[in-house]
Amino acid sequence: MKFAAARLNGRTFIGLIQEEEKIFDLQRAEKKFFEMETIPANLEDCIKEGEKFISQAQVLEQRLQKSDDHQELVYSLADVDLLPPIPRPSKNIFCVGKNYRDHAIEMGSEADIPKFVMLFSKAPTSVIGHGDLIDPHTHLTEELDYEGELAVIIGKKGKQIPVEEAMDYVFGYSIMNDITARNLQANHKQFLLGKSLDTSCPFGPYAVHKSAIPDPQNLQLETRVNGELRQSGHTADMIFSISSIISTISQGTTLEPGDLIATGTPSGVGKGFNPPRYLKSGDVVEISISGIGTLSNGVN
Repeated sequence: MKFAAARLNGRTFIGLIQEEEKIFDLQRAEKKFFEMETIPANLEDCIKEGEKFISQAQVLEQRLQKSDDHQELVYSLADVDLLPPIPRPSKNIFCVGKNYRDHAIEMGSEADIPKFVMLFSKAPTSVIGHGDLIDPHTHLTEELDYEGELAVIIGKKGKQIPVEEAMDYVFGYSIMNDITARNLQANHKQFLLGKSLDTSCPFGPYAVHKSAIPDPQNLQLETRVNGELRQSGHTADMIFSISSIISTISQGTTLEPGDLIATGTPSGVGKGFNPPRYLKSGDVVEISISGIGTLSNGVN
């Protein structure tokens, strides 16, 4: 099941993607089929409902398939504005650094391959959606970089989660572009400022429920800039698996429904080229992950 947050005629709703070109309005379907309005209009609250929400979505989709009159419930994706699946996360986004061996090397050397999960965060105010423009912040940087990543969406509250139970706490997956101002990252000797510029966290276009991705460590990830392939990686190559990342974060920090984890990027970022190939105004970055879709954003 692929969920999306969308807006149509000023109204925000949660929908199910149908055949990659259409979206099924869950709120209006519930009202039409059952004369009820219980499904929240934002995905974070839907996730907090747990299996109840998934069951509701499944029932509504089944009713849709049996209905002959459903034109008012299904829209073309071309007619709606897709929003980030979670437009304003309730806390900073957890990000994993140097989680692919080749990327760690391109950013330094063999000595830069981490022995422990390397974590930093991005501010919630940095999030934008599919199709939104990235502000180049030319008054601050000439070293704006891209990083295509698999994003994990946490589905239930947990602390001190064992590795073998970690995947039970996942709601689903999405795509994230960890836009980075490399000069700020270097100058301030930490990651927060260089990673948290407004519009520096493109996220989406969909939130894919974990039932549709049985093995998230078996996904192909590609990043293209203006159509040119820059990154081509595989989640099987992560140094630290998704389950170990979740377990590590949760040992002293409570994870909650709707929390986001960016799991690291493969090699091929702009800084890794000689000379570096940073983003500039007019560029378009497209990140594709098998089973999820393509996140596309232009640079303003």
